[in-house]
Amino acid sequence: MAKFAANLSMMFTEVPFIQRFERAANAGFKGVEYLFPYEEDADVIAGELSKHHLTQALFNMPAGNWAQGERGMASIPGRENEFAEGVQTALKYAKALGCKQVHAMAGKVNDNYTLEQQTACYIKNIQYAADVMAEHGIRVLIEPINTRDMPGYFLTTQKQAEALLPEINRENVFIQLDLYHCQIMEGDLLKTIERLWGKFSHIQIASVPYRHEPDSGEVNYPWIFKQLDEMGYEGWLGCEYHPAGRTEDGLGWLKQANS
Repeated sequence: MAKFAANLSMMFTEVPFIQRFERAANAGFKGVEYLFPYEEDADVIAGELSKHHLTQALFNMPAGNWAQGERGMASIPGRENEFAEGVQTALKYAKALGCKQVHAMAGKVNDNYTLEQQTACYIKNIQYAADVMAEHGIRVLIEPINTRDMPGYFLTTQKQAEALLPEINRENVFIQLDLYHCQIMEGDLLKTIERLWGKFSHIQIASVPYRHEPDSGEVNYPWIFKQLDEMGYEGWLGCEYHPAGRTEDGLGWLKQANS
């Protein structure tokens, strides 16, 4: 049976962030994820997780100045110390929240450096993060993001991520397989899942092309869920979508998936 985690950065935004944990639990979710926890006290979040019997499935490491358009720094030479500080901050939160995987955003392609320089920087930084997290049994995830939603991002396809894994060469580094991004960039979702089996540890879902509930658009998610069940997928399915209306009003798909 699939395990669904509500993305609290996108869902239940009708209420303040700290109140979304209760909303998610009441709606039937067993886990949560979100972009960043750092504006909240880790102990406060941990209290919400415990109170509502929720698992923290995933969150992102610090990604630079988000408001000014930064989307990570792992691939940007000269920011290694800032990245390393972010790893330590993420570790503090992961330990407090019992979270066993964190996502390191790559950042955007920087014209001041060659692609080879950025790739080398990215590999080195992910290796550092993986080594730090491995001591605590935590996975580091890398996620390709489509060029329509995030122009200029360094990591854009599953094939690129797959090619980087042996270069990174760390047992606790996995792909974060977002089927929304994958459908936009590559399609052929089931064959991609089969090819990457054992190389990803977290899946995210949203309708394509509008990134709403996974019961509309061009992807047959109920069929995908069935295939994942039959294949024995035991990880989380992160619901990283923008509800078309009030969050609870669009959760008929979840009731059907859990029935």
